[in-house]
Amino acid sequence: MTRTDLPPARDERTQLATFLDYTRATALAKCEGLSQENAVRSPLPGSPLMTLAGIVNHLRWVEYYWFEVVFLGGEDEGPWTDEDPDREMRIAVDMPLAEVLRAYEEQSARYRELVASHELDALAATERHGRHPDLRWIVLHLIEETARHNGHIDIIRETLDGTTGY
Repeated sequence: MTRTDLPPARDERTQLATFLDYTRATALAKCEGLSQENAVRSPLPGSPLMTLAGIVNHLRWVEYYWFEVVFLGGEDEGPWTDEDPDREMRIAVDMPLAEVLRAYEEQSARYRELVASHELDALAATERHGRHPDLRWIVLHLIEETARHNGHIDIIRETLDGTTGY
């Protein structure tokens, strides 16, 4: 996928989908050339779960939660538990980085199709905080979430091996 934030059309759906894809592709690009050793290292003493593999795996599971559980109303089969609510970040350190990246890319393709096949005004099946968010809000939230974590990825990657940019 070519990484661009310039939508090929001016309609709202295309613009939202383009920005979500751009933030996803940015997270992946920031992991290019990353060693497995550095992918699972946390250079922030106060935040031991902040590894690059952990953040990408978190992004994968956040999309799963919002699209599969909240929007579609599916059963929550995420890796988290009441005892370990951040488990998706913890288990990533035991996974090959290539597997984490591949799973995120494959899932992104599935959700790209989901967004394309539903109206942006479609309401989520699951209520959150007394309301059913619409698909538009979910996509905007995922853009915000992914962009925020891309900032974390920037800092961690530079700290680990000096790589900047993208």
